Amino acid sequence: MSTYRVGIIGCGKPWRTEGATGFGMSHQHAEGYKASSDAAIVALADISLENARAFQALHGGDALYDDYRVMLANEALDIVSISTWPHLHAEMVIAAAEAGVKAIHCEKPMAPTYGESRRMVEVCEQHGVQLTFNHQRRFGTPFRRAKELLKAGAIGELRRLEGTTGNLFDWGTHWFDMLFFYNDETPVEWVIGQIDLRGSEKVFGVPIEGQGLSHFRFANGVEGLMMTGQGAFHPLLNRLIGSQGMIEVGFSDDTPLRVWGTGQSGWQNIPVDEGLHGRECVKRGVLDLIDALKNGREPELAARRALRTTELIFATYESSRRRARVDLPLTIDDSPLIAMLAADTP
Repeated sequence: MSTYRVGIIGCGKPWRTEGATGFGMSHQHAEGYKASSDAAIVALADISLENARAFQALHGGDALYDDYRVMLANEALDIVSISTWPHLHAEMVIAAAEAGVKAIHCEKPMAPTYGESRRMVEVCEQHGVQLTFNHQRRFGTPFRRAKELLKAGAIGELRRLEGTTGNLFDWGTHWFDMLFFYNDETPVEWVIGQIDLRGSEKVFGVPIEGQGLSHFRFANGVEGLMMTGQGAFHPLLNRLIGSQGMIEVGFSDDTPLRVWGTGQSGWQNIPVDEGLHGRECVKRGVLDLIDALKNGREPELAARRALRTTELIFATYESSRRRARVDLPLTIDDSPLIAMLAADTP
C-alpha cells in the first residue's frame, strides 16, 4: 500500500509560544502522522505563511499554501487535518470531502450550530469519507481504566454518570463524549437543561454560557448530569455512580482516578501512568484513524459519536430556550444560545 498523503489546514503557533491563541493542536496532530509508517505530511495551509514555514521546519511538509482550497485542488490528498476555529470547520470539512480525500480529522467542538455539525457528517457519508473529531480523552489511561473498573463490576450496576466542567460547548464536548464512552455509546432519549447568560463570554469566537445544568437519560435507563460554570463544584471531574459504589476521574492532579466500591471502607487511589490531559492521546487518536482507514473499520473518534455529543450540547441550549424537556433526536439547525444572545441585543 502506498503512503497516505496528509495535508494540514491551520498550522497555528505551538502551545504557549508568543502570540499563540490556542493549544497548537495541529502540532499535536502532526506528531501522530509522523509516528505512522503509513502516512506522510506533504502539504500545509495557513492564512499566515510565516506560521506555515515555522510548522514546516518542525514537522515537514513540502508544499505551503495560504489558501486551503488551492491545496485541496493541487495535492491529491488522502487525509486532511483541520485545526482552526469552530466557525470554519463546516466549510473546510465539506470542501475537503468534495475534493475527494479519504479521511478528515477535525478539531472539536464541531461547529457553532447544530445544523452545521449535522451537515458535515451528512456530506462525508455521501462521499464515503471517514470523518473524525479530536475527542482524544477516549485514549487517556485514567478514563480507560475507569471503564475497565466499571465493566469488571467494581461499583455494581451503573446508575448515573456525572460531569463538571467550565462550559457546555468547548469543555463540555469532551465530558459529554466521555459519558457516552463509559456507557458503551448508548443513545440519549431526552434532555432537560438550563443555562444562565450572566458571565457569558466567547471561546474561539463562539459564545458560551456563564453557568449551565444538563440532565438527561440514556436509553438503558442510566441518568446523566453535567454541571458547568459557577455551579460546577469541581472544574474537571467525571463521576460514575453504581449500585455498589462510585468511581471518580479527575478528583485532583495527584489523584486522577479513585474508586469506592464493593467491600471497601473508603476511597482507593488507582495508580495510572498519566493525568487527564496527556498530549500522547492526540497522537493515539491519529494513529487509530489511520489504522481504521487502512483496515476498513470504524475509528474510535468517529463523527457519529461526536455528533451525539454535540446534540446534547445544543439540546441543553434548546431546553433552556423552550423552558421544557427536549426529546431526541434534535431537529433544530441553529444555536439557541446564539439566538438568545442576539434577542437580548438592543
